[in-house]
Amino acid sequence: MKLESRKFIIIGIFIIFSMVLLVRLYNIQVKDNSYKDLADSNYIHKKTTYPARGLILDTNGELLVDNQPVYDLMVIPRNVKKDMDTIRLCELFNISKKEFIETLTKSRNYSTRKPSIFLKQISPIMYAKASEYMYLFPGFFTQRRTIRSYHTQGAPHVYGYLGEVNQKKLDNDEYYDLGDYIGQSGVERSYEKILRGIKGEEYVTVDAYNREKESYQGGSNDLPAKQGENLQLTIDIKLQEYAEELMANKIGSVIAIDPSNGEILTMVSSPSYDPSLLTGRKRGANMKALNNDPLKRQLNRCITATYPPGSTLKPFIALIGLQEGVINKNSYITCGGAFSYGSGSVVKCSHGHGSCPNIYCAVEQSCNPYFCEVFKRTIANKKYENVEKSLQQWINYLEEFGLGAPLDLGLPGMVAGTMPSVEYYNKIHNNEYWHWKWNTIISLGIGQGEFAITPMHLANAISILANRGVYHYPHLVKNVEQKEPTTLSIERRHFDVMADAMEQVMISGTGRYSSVEGISICGKTGTAENPHGDDHSIFISFAPKVNPTIAIAAVIENSGYGSTYAAPISTLMIEKYINDTICKHSKRREKKMFETDLINVKENE
Repeated sequence: MKLESRKFIIIGIFIIFSMVLLVRLYNIQVKDNSYKDLADSNYIHKKTTYPARGLILDTNGELLVDNQPVYDLMVIPRNVKKDMDTIRLCELFNISKKEFIETLTKSRNYSTRKPSIFLKQISPIMYAKASEYMYLFPGFFTQRRTIRSYHTQGAPHVYGYLGEVNQKKLDNDEYYDLGDYIGQSGVERSYEKILRGIKGEEYVTVDAYNREKESYQGGSNDLPAKQGENLQLTIDIKLQEYAEELMANKIGSVIAIDPSNGEILTMVSSPSYDPSLLTGRKRGANMKALNNDPLKRQLNRCITATYPPGSTLKPFIALIGLQEGVINKNSYITCGGAFSYGSGSVVKCSHGHGSCPNIYCAVEQSCNPYFCEVFKRTIANKKYENVEKSLQQWINYLEEFGLGAPLDLGLPGMVAGTMPSVEYYNKIHNNEYWHWKWNTIISLGIGQGEFAITPMHLANAISILANRGVYHYPHLVKNVEQKEPTTLSIERRHFDVMADAMEQVMISGTGRYSSVEGISICGKTGTAENPHGDDHSIFISFAPKVNPTIAIAAVIENSGYGSTYAAPISTLMIEKYINDTICKHSKRREKKMFETDLINVKENE
C-alpha cells in the first residue's frame, strides 16, 4: 500500500511540473510576442549605440579634442527589395550606381543577416534630408556615431588619429565590428581601451516601409552606451602652439619636459599637418596625400628620427669623467687646436680659444681636444682590467640617462636608437692584430661615431641632468599611474658643477646670443654631422638653473651650428613658458625664427 501511494505522489508531481511548464511556454509563445518580435528583424531593429569617445584635454584642462555627430547608412542585405528605387537612394546620398552595387555586394559577402556599414560618416544635413525618404528603402537604416573634432591644429602627432579596424583586430577582439573605428597612432592608440567607452544596444520597431516607429517595449531591452573616459595630457597647448609657430617651415623636433615630474610639456615634430584632415568622408584621400608627401608630415620625428648627438653629449661625458675620478672640476687640459691620437690623425678644435684650465671653460667653449682627453682617460682607466670593461662601464652610465632603450611615454612607435657596444667593436675589430683601443673609438668622445639618438632621448637626458640626477620618467598623460623616480649613480655634486658650466655657455660661450635677460638658462649647443647634406643644429637646455621648471632638446635638420636655430628657438620657448611673454629684446630673434623658411630655401634662392 505504501509503495502504491508513493507511485501516485511521484506521478502527480510530474504532472504538475509539466502543466506549469506548458503554461509558461504558452505565455511566452502566444501571449507574449517579445521574443518572437526580437527574433524577427523585419519589425525590430537592433541598433548599436556608439559611446562618445573620451575627451582629450591639456595640462590646464583646456579642451583639445572632442566629438561631433555623424551618421552611417547601414544595410541588412536580406531585407533589401529587388524592386527598390536604387536611383533615388543614389541621388539622396550622392553615390553612383556602380558604387551602390559594389558596396551591396561587399555587405552580402560579409553577412546577409547582420547589418554592416553601407555609407560612412553622413553629415547631419544629408541625414536630415534623407530621413523622410528612408521608408522607400527596406533593409537600409541610419545609425548615429561620432567622429573626432579638434579645437587646435597643435600636437597632431601626440593625439594620433582614428581609422577602420582591420581584420586581425576583428578576429581577436569581440568589442569591434566591421566598420568600427579604432585608434591608429598617438594616444588614441595607446589609450584606446580607456577612450573608446562601452557600446550599447537599442531596439526599435519599424513599419512596413522601414520607418522607425518607437522604442521597443519602452526601451526595457536597451543597454545604454557608456562614454569613454577623458584623457588629460601633460601638454601645455599654449607652449605647444608657440613652438609650432617657431618651427614652421623647418624640419626637426622640439621637446620640452618639466624636470621635477617628467611631464612632457611640448612635443613638436615639424613639418606637421592638420589633424582634421583625417576625419570625415575625405579621410581616405587625405591620408593618401599625406602618405605620398615627400616631407613625411605624419612621421613623429621626436620619437623615430635619430641623429648623432654631437657636442650635446659633452656634458654627460664630463659627468662620467668626474664620477670616475679621471678629471676634477679644475683639471687643466691643453688644446693647441687639435687632439692627436696617433699616426698623424687628429681631432680638430672647432672654436678658436686657448687651453682650458677647467671643466667650465671646456663646456663653455665646447673644446674637442679637452673632451677627447677626458674620454681617453676614462676608457684607458687602469682600474678596469681591459678596454672592454671600461667602455662597458662608460656605456652603463649613459644608459642610466635613458639612452639606448625605448622610453615608455604612452606613445606607440618609439625607437631605441643606437648606442656603441663592446660586442660591436669586438665583431668588427677582432681580426685586427692590435685589437681595438680608446683611439679606435675616439669619435665617441665628441658625440659622433656609433650614436643614433632620438630627440626624445636627448630631452629626457637633459631633464635628468637638470634635476641633478633624479630621474622622473617622461610621460604624456596625467591621469594614469606613473613610475616611481630613481636616482643615478653619479653624485649630486658633479651635476652642480655641470649646471654652472652650462650656465657659462649662455653667458659667454656658444649660446650667448640666445640668452634671455632675467632667466638663468643652462645650455649646450651641438652640431651633428650629416653625410647626406648640411649638418643638423642641436641644442639642449634647462631653466632656471636652480629648481628648473623646463628642459628642452631641439634638433633642426640641415641648418648648421646649434647656436643658429636650435638655441634661439629653445630659449624663446623658455622665455614664453617662464615669463608668459616675449620681451622687447627677444622680439627680433622671435621674428627671425617665425619668418625663416628652411624647407623652401633652395627654391627661393
